[in-house]
Amino acid sequence: MNYFKKIIRFALPYKKFGVLNIICNIFYALFSALSFVALIPMLDVLFQKNKGEVLQEPVYSGLSSAKDYYKDYLAWQIQDYSLNDPSKALIIVIALVIVLFLLKNVFRYLANFFITFLKNGVLKDLRNELYQKIIDLPVSFFSEKRKGDVMARIGTDVLEIQHSFLSILELIVREPLTIIFTIGMMLFISAELTLFVFIFIPISGFIISRIGKSLKKHSDRVQKEQGTFLSILEETLGGLKIIKGFNAEKIFGGKFRKSTQSFYKYSNSLYNRQNLASPTSEFLGIVVIAILLWYGGRMVLIDQTLDGSDFIAYMGLAYNILTPAKAMSKASYGVKKGNAAAERVLEILETQSSIQDLPNAENKEQFENKIDIKNISFKYEDEWVLEDFNLAVPKGHTVALVGQSGSGKSTIANLLTRFYDVNKGAIEIDGKDIKQITQFSLRALLGLVTQDSILFNDTVKGNLLVANETATDEEIIAALKVANAWEFVKDLPEGIDTNVGDSGNKLSGGQKQRLSIARAVLKNPPIMILDEATSALDTESERLVQDALEKMMQNRTSVVIAHRLSTIQNADSIVVLSKGKIVEQGKHQELLARKGVYHSLVEMQSLA
Repeated sequence: MNYFKKIIRFALPYKKFGVLNIICNIFYALFSALSFVALIPMLDVLFQKNKGEVLQEPVYSGLSSAKDYYKDYLAWQIQDYSLNDPSKALIIVIALVIVLFLLKNVFRYLANFFITFLKNGVLKDLRNELYQKIIDLPVSFFSEKRKGDVMARIGTDVLEIQHSFLSILELIVREPLTIIFTIGMMLFISAELTLFVFIFIPISGFIISRIGKSLKKHSDRVQKEQGTFLSILEETLGGLKIIKGFNAEKIFGGKFRKSTQSFYKYSNSLYNRQNLASPTSEFLGIVVIAILLWYGGRMVLIDQTLDGSDFIAYMGLAYNILTPAKAMSKASYGVKKGNAAAERVLEILETQSSIQDLPNAENKEQFENKIDIKNISFKYEDEWVLEDFNLAVPKGHTVALVGQSGSGKSTIANLLTRFYDVNKGAIEIDGKDIKQITQFSLRALLGLVTQDSILFNDTVKGNLLVANETATDEEIIAALKVANAWEFVKDLPEGIDTNVGDSGNKLSGGQKQRLSIARAVLKNPPIMILDEATSALDTESERLVQDALEKMMQNRTSVVIAHRLSTIQNADSIVVLSKGKIVEQGKHQELLARKGVYHSLVEMQSLA
């Protein structure tokens, strides 16, 4: 229940529906019990037990004789009908039973009607908050988590919480109230028989509780395995070309089948335990009913301390306890299963982001002077990627970072955008540590073009509006022209309203990259970060993209992470990195003249 105490806050905005559900459940439980008690006068009329016995209106003489007063009063009311026309008397008591059953089911429907708004509201808000949390968490969080597992949590785990949440409301309101009212009526008919029956109920409850003890553990396994095969599916869809190109269908098929086999095994174990709940509780209930028949039958036939009509109604009430008892048993299993789902969802919701705005963080609206990287050190795990790194980027300058793979170039881009925080030192913009600036205003100053052209399954226009949602069609077309993208966009079937497909797969690599550049142009930021923006392109596409980049970088401050050295010859400063440290720095011709590391890199690319 600890996890559900944390989930309950999502129900508070919908508490009026919860209150209405409880009110309706109270009436449902009341009429459920009364509908069986109403059978007593009907049975008395059928067996003509009261014929000629009650000649005047009975007088109420206290709680101890309430049952007899109730029976005699009803008998007196139908006395004339019973004497003159027994069938008419029967119709009256049957009508009473029908009305009570109708009211019972009307309130049952209303209870379910109101709870629907609450449970779907909880589902909506839980998913919204989970999605917002996923967006807010740093990039580093998702390098450790499988995407499929996160998808399973926002999908199936949240649904499981919704179902379990409904079960809890039934567990703590409708079913217990039904049992309480029913027991009240049973005590009203025969206190002795009720006390005898309740000796056996705790024994039944103990047996049922033992069955579901390990449900949470089994449920947790099922949900984790579901996250695993969703991850394999997500990776398969993302890397389908590689899988097919390397004839690796068998490898990935084997992985998927292994995961679904584990899911099959764990699910069988879980649901078989869960399915044991209902028959076990029903069988134990019938055992209690059998004991009741024996003891109650003796009271009617031998001791004659209980009327036959009372006993038949009592049996109906006793059986009426079985349905809510079974539902409570099933709901308690649902709660255990939902507890595992809640634990997984709350793990994400309660994860503290390692990158947060400080309480006194400021909004920075303009870039005026320079970017200063001061003596920073950084590591992803154990080994330092950057150590004591220093670099200044004056406003309006283009600084290029070059070096072998693993030298720390892309890490600098991740740190400038504050996808990660430095372990030591500071990155400053206009003398202000970026940790003292809100993440939103920091990233508003930055434009980002990455090596992988990240496009969404949307139109060309929709992909560009990510940068500026208020941009007009004219501004979008102007940005496309700067990026050398208009030349192909204008020929698309619906122009800027053409869908580019999942991850932009309807376009070539060069076209996707030019759209990424157009998106950065539309944002119009003062600082541009280009992370190997041309490394994956052919010569023709590279020429178009490079031309677009040069137009975009005019009058801007740019940090260019370059793989192809031919693209950064005009940079104001070229910084050569090796193992997280600067080994050379200067302009293109200066560095070539030194015959050092940069010269070697250029020579290798020239030979290639």
